[in-house]
Amino acid sequence: MTHVLLKEAQKQAFHQHPKPLTRLSPEASKHPAFQNHLLNTLPMELYERLYPQLELVPMQCGDVIYESGGMLHYAYFPTNCVASLQYIMENGATSEVAFVGNEGIIGVALLMGGDTMPQRAVIQTAGYAYRLMKHFLEQEINRNMSFLHTLLLYTQALITQMAQTAVCNRHHSLDQQLCRLLLQRIDRLESDQLAMTQESISNILGVRRETVTEAAGKLQQAGLIEYRRGHIKVLDRQGLEAQCR
Repeated sequence: MTHVLLKEAQKQAFHQHPKPLTRLSPEASKHPAFQNHLLNTLPMELYERLYPQLELVPMQCGDVIYESGGMLHYAYFPTNCVASLQYIMENGATSEVAFVGNEGIIGVALLMGGDTMPQRAVIQTAGYAYRLMKHFLEQEINRNMSFLHTLLLYTQALITQMAQTAVCNRHHSLDQQLCRLLLQRIDRLESDQLAMTQESISNILGVRRETVTEAAGKLQQAGLIEYRRGHIKVLDRQGLEAQCR
């Protein structure tokens, strides 16, 4: 499971306690960098060296951070936003292959020496992220092997997530896929409420909006969620987990 791999990445860190809030702007104090799990695992020396290069940026729902094939200039470390990594077909249809929340980094291709983004990265849940210029990320990777090791463990977790998504898309019903999507999102947001439109969900799952409406209606009738325009509240987490099996 991806969470197991992420916990293993955290074990490699020298410090796993929250970093100090010194030198933070009022806005940054509400969204400190250590809310991102990868940044929170950094050794204090590396964190203090890296922090001045981190820039807090707002992420609005629907913002496209990178297009498929776009040049990578920054790596993004989400704090409370969620980005969907989507594959785009020739006819314009999209399907999510993975997503990134506060557990990870957007731009893992930089760890492998790549300069372009293999998928489109679009914000599905608004919030904030810290971005780091490519030059500074590569500099610290070359300087600190423990940092590289932690990032590679996350990359392994991301690849595992992609494999699980492929299997789910092939063998699970749409209702099960929707349950999985909702559970994965609330895990990253530490909340039982999501701001997601039917259109965004249909783009993630690669189906028509009407199909999403029908599936969400079934879950609502079963008392598992409360659904209204652009807003979903999970009422029964265990029920959603049972639906995924």
